[in-house]
Amino acid sequence: MKVLGIESSCDETGVALVEAVGAATPRLLANALHSQAQMHRDYGGVVPELASRDHIRRVVPLADQVLHEAGVDRHAIDVIAFTRGPGLAGALLVGAGMACALAAALGRPAMGVHHLEGHLLSPFLSADPPLFPFLALLVSGGHTQLMRVRDVGHYELLGETIDDAAGEAFDKSAKTLGLPYPGGPELARLAEQGDARAFALPRPLLHSGDLDFSFAGLKTAVWTQRRKLGDSPSPRQLADLAASTQAAIVDVLVAKCERAIERSGLSRLVVAGGVGANRVLRERLTQACRRSGTQLHFPELALCTDNGAMIALAAAMRLQRDANACDAGYAFDVRPRWPLEELRLG
Repeated sequence: MKVLGIESSCDETGVALVEAVGAATPRLLANALHSQAQMHRDYGGVVPELASRDHIRRVVPLADQVLHEAGVDRHAIDVIAFTRGPGLAGALLVGAGMACALAAALGRPAMGVHHLEGHLLSPFLSADPPLFPFLALLVSGGHTQLMRVRDVGHYELLGETIDDAAGEAFDKSAKTLGLPYPGGPELARLAEQGDARAFALPRPLLHSGDLDFSFAGLKTAVWTQRRKLGDSPSPRQLADLAASTQAAIVDVLVAKCERAIERSGLSRLVVAGGVGANRVLRERLTQACRRSGTQLHFPELALCTDNGAMIALAAAMRLQRDANACDAGYAFDVRPRWPLEELRLG
């Protein structure tokens, strides 16, 4: 079974082809991605209308590129999967429209996929895929969640952010420091040159006793410290503030994961989403899991950000468990807001 996946939820157009044989973990045949980061940089963030228009320009050439690289004729595709939500409504409609039009033209089924489920399952494309069940830290854009994952379609929410997510804390703090979009990776790069102990920033909900997160207060504290530095802070001061910000975010994420591991009794931790590419977070979680004897799994760095491979993978893994999981017909809708815990298999 060959599944073509299309991702267009925000500012990256992704197309990929995966192949599933029997019950074996699907394998990636080809993957192509176009980032709109440079286009949105002048605006300091994603402009939805521009994002939608760029998806329209990119999605067909990327699909052609993937099929060429895989050496697969389009008539050999068995299912076309697309991101149904959550995300920007207009951007989602581009991918959904493309997928359903292609499916109708080929006489193949189309399948809407939850964007966060794609992130959650993306480590299964790595060289060391996890086994079910596992604990998952999902840190993607506006989402920070801890979940117990029993199998595909069986997710139990253990804790989540009550305001800003970790990715938002990175991005908004970066903007406060005058760094260009996308801010998270820029802040992490600047932090490499700074002292993480230079500024005493809060660790919200660190000792709350639960598994929820809160980063709005940290964002405000960063803004306050930046104001105190005046109009002309030195490069070293900015680097120190970046390092201190990153350390505060990572401290909270690691502490909550350690607490979740202890309470859940699970021996595997999966970290998925864009923030999962952060080097300091990876190092700290590796150390924490080594101490507790927990197996740690990350997606490949190239698959941490939004991509078509995770969408194709999620569709293939659902179809392996339920051959009737595809959407009926070629009418489609999108769900810009779609809680992951609503998903049920079958």
